Amino acid sequence: MEKTLDAAAATRELRRLSSSDFDQAVAIDAAILGRSRRAYFEGRLKAALRAPAAHVQFAAGREGALTGYVLARRMLGEFGRTEPAIRLETIGVRPGEQGRGVGMRLLGELEAWALGHGIRQIRTTAEWRNHALLGFLDRAGFELGKHHIVDCRVHTNRLGELEGDAVLSGEPRIAAGETDYGAPAAGDFETLARDRTEVHALTPGDLAGILAIDRRVTGRERDDYLAGLFDEALNDSAIRVSLVARRGMTVGFIMARTDFGDFGRPEPTAVIDTVGVHPEFAGSGVGTALLSQLFVNLHALQVERVETVVSPENPNLLSFFYRAGFSPGQRLALVKNLS
Repeated sequence: MEKTLDAAAATRELRRLSSSDFDQAVAIDAAILGRSRRAYFEGRLKAALRAPAAHVQFAAGREGALTGYVLARRMLGEFGRTEPAIRLETIGVRPGEQGRGVGMRLLGELEAWALGHGIRQIRTTAEWRNHALLGFLDRAGFELGKHHIVDCRVHTNRLGELEGDAVLSGEPRIAAGETDYGAPAAGDFETLARDRTEVHALTPGDLAGILAIDRRVTGRERDDYLAGLFDEALNDSAIRVSLVARRGMTVGFIMARTDFGDFGRPEPTAVIDTVGVHPEFAGSGVGTALLSQLFVNLHALQVERVETVVSPENPNLLSFFYRAGFSPGQRLALVKNLS
């Protein structure tokens, strides 16, 4: 990654990344990582063409050749965030062009776009061992974020009825050390969680129920955010692995996506964006059933890990994931505030 902005970098043309840049972007990425991630870029290109307002992508070029690119996405409400932000997904510079400030110019273009659209924060994640990338982000002004990144290896073992399942509903929490005698026993998982709860992939008729639950849980309207995730789930099954739970009515949902390469991930990973349980079904195993079925589906897709980001202001949700086998991940949450 480059350290300074030299005169040559200033002559690079900055423009919107286009579909004609696809092959060159794949080649640059492969030269950096030593392996091709064509499927990852194909997924990002397809998503950007379908929902251009949600994606922000810039290119640096010289004499018709692509020298670098940055891919980012607008964030509208993941896990209850109230302020809009940009998620920096990946940035790459042709090896022969590195060290000349091309990456900094691309990031500067992204920041200018964000400020022009009233967005004052850029978020990203990075593996803690990727010292070159972390050094670049440090020089660019990113700082360690407050959110926790937790992950878990995908397995098909029984999760058991997770104590604290009620935290997904937004209802009053069970205090630490207290016993919820109304919660099902752990050994009753098969009959009391998945057998009582119908869990399936999203269908067009599920959106209204999901929006209603989210309003009850968050106390806010995130219709545009959730509708975007919903549309992606229905139209790009290679990316979305979202689920809905029913007991005669919609009682819960989990919105998740597969990630085949942000910042060079070495293994396919699923990311949980948001999850909710109808307050009237709190503590009845709905969240457990959703998470269990997600694991089964991901295992069939040969996705090896599942990850999520949890706010430090929601320790009960963090506890729920820990009980499901999640633990602190190897990636760091980073943020840059713009002014």
